[in-house]
Amino acid sequence: MGTVIVDVMPKREILDPQGQAVAGALARLGATEFTQVRQGKRFTLEVEGEVTPQTLAAARQAAVTLLSNPVIEDVVSVRAQQDVEQVRAQQGDQA
Repeated sequence: MGTVIVDVMPKREILDPQGQAVAGALARLGATEFTQVRQGKRFTLEVEGEVTPQTLAAARQAAVTLLSNPVIEDVVSVRAQQDVEQVRAQQGDQA
């Protein structure tokens, strides 16, 4: 089974009250190194089998037409999620 991850963020010119609230809470908790927070949305789309280029293309189309509001949001990434085992195997190959 494969997973596609779609990240959507508000456009820079759009006010983000949730992000502002989180930024204020971080400052009150002493995490003053963060100057701005933007809060977005993440979608996980499960597919049978492996994620193919065609699957990613379909996910991009869904992201633009259904998962985001193009007036106020940008689709910032559409990607296949790697299993933890795959990542470990790749890191082991590089060692």
